[in-house]
Amino acid sequence: MSPFPTDPDPRDPGSVEFADILAAAERISTYVHRTPVLTSERMDALSGARVFFKCENLQRIGAFKARGAHNAVFSLEARAKAGVLTHSSGNHGAAVALAARNRGIPAHVVMPEGVSAPKLASVERLGARITICEPTLAGREAAAARLQRDTGATLIHPYNDPLVIAGQGTAALELLEQEPGLDAILTPVGGGGLLSGTVIAAKGRSPGTRVFGTEPAGADDAYRSFKSGKLTAMADPHTIADGLRASLGPIPFAIIRKGVEDIATVPDESIVAAMRLVWEVMKIVIEPSSAVPVAALLDHRLPLSGKRVGVILTGGNVDLGALPWMGA
Repeated sequence: MSPFPTDPDPRDPGSVEFADILAAAERISTYVHRTPVLTSERMDALSGARVFFKCENLQRIGAFKARGAHNAVFSLEARAKAGVLTHSSGNHGAAVALAARNRGIPAHVVMPEGVSAPKLASVERLGARITICEPTLAGREAAAARLQRDTGATLIHPYNDPLVIAGQGTAALELLEQEPGLDAILTPVGGGGLLSGTVIAAKGRSPGTRVFGTEPAGADDAYRSFKSGKLTAMADPHTIADGLRASLGPIPFAIIRKGVEDIATVPDESIVAAMRLVWEVMKIVIEPSSAVPVAALLDHRLPLSGKRVGVILTGGNVDLGALPWMGA
């Protein structure tokens, strides 16, 4: 059993329903942006699909994670007094720090050695107390468990939490309100909070919309778990998409295996190429994790030719001094 439980009062994964996403949308509306949807004729031509980009890179803290964190933090009652804690490679940590600041409670964030400098700076700027740990999932979980014992803070897991999943699903809910009748929605998948939330939102708002996951080939535990039907952890992921190095969580997996159409994988070279293309063509900043579904479309890894496809661009937090194409 993991030393980092999801919640002192865990719920059955089946309890994450469309009504929870609707409730989350109302709960967080004051604290998050309703992000725009952009299109590009050139991206359409290159992908062979009509693509609608949901720009969560323009969200508070530069990532969709603001949604799940605010839903979880603002759902707490008496337990909120001791503060909240999480472990994160960056975006979720900043999101929890922001949500805690908005609620006026302390936040503790465990971050791995070697974390992206801008993401570390963002968490610090938002006032969270940071603990650096070994750059492994076990190291993160152990450090977070110690903090929880020492502080009494409530755990906000990055993805294996029904309240976080419901919050993340509000991005797809908005997308389907802005562009009704999409044939498909693509998201990246790391821990699975966004993909599972997207499944629930799509089934509730637009049952004919298929949902696909996309994943780096060097961190393909979700792909392997989906294909085998058995949750399979990745011990040592290697990918430029640092936000997708987490292993798929059991609660998201239970939702994904029932509702996702398929999961495609792409190599890092395609991720970098897609990231650069979005910067050059669409004039917006996205991070490598955001580029994964774009790469899957450009590499034609999914049967979406001629379809109306939504893509959730998950974040835009990058180290501008160390872009992956520098020196190329």
